[in-house]
Amino acid sequence: MEDKKRYHGAQSVAALIASVALILGCSSASSVIDPYETTGAISGMSQPASKTPSPPKVECPGMDIRPGASTLNIAVKPNQATAGDLRYQLSFGQTARECRLQDGVMSIKVGVQGRILLGPFGTPGSVDVPLRYSVVREGLEPKLIVTKFKWIRATIAPGKTHVQFVDIEGGLSFPLPSSAELAAYVVYVGFDEISDKQEKKQPERRAKKSMAGSSKRH
Repeated sequence: MEDKKRYHGAQSVAALIASVALILGCSSASSVIDPYETTGAISGMSQPASKTPSPPKVECPGMDIRPGASTLNIAVKPNQATAGDLRYQLSFGQTARECRLQDGVMSIKVGVQGRILLGPFGTPGSVDVPLRYSVVREGLEPKLIVTKFKWIRATIAPGKTHVQFVDIEGGLSFPLPSSAELAAYVVYVGFDEISDKQEKKQPERRAKKSMAGSSKRH
């Protein structure tokens, strides 16, 4: 079942990347979208018949890998990671995005492909990948518009030295700003090991508090 999910996930992100690349002419430039349509594979809403002039078309924000978050090394000793004790090395490959505008809200669907390499101390099996998606208004004072952190999992099969991971995130939505402001928006994706560690610590803290409260009642 997991193999089927990964296969369909790979197909979906490949289709997303292929459709967006076709629309963009295989470039990273922003695409122009109609407020009632989408770029690529997302099903859009057809424009209703109306005698009023159509709203102006808007730009779909560009996409990039977040600086400093393009690779992630997972080592035996996380705080002293070296090439000698490397378990896995994660990196990004292709990225793509599609935009949809409806009722004054822009929704962005992002697709990413990447690879996990087996290091000298790594073993085949499941690897958790911490991903951070964000939309940022760049400028003298950058502003975070919307962000989402998530884990995905990929499995290196026995006898293999690497595996591809894929993900599609469709939860990036925000009120449509002015055209001038939207021109400064950038969609970022990156590995987020810090949030990964923080998220993992929270369940432990909740468990300790629960145990403490239970002991007090006794």
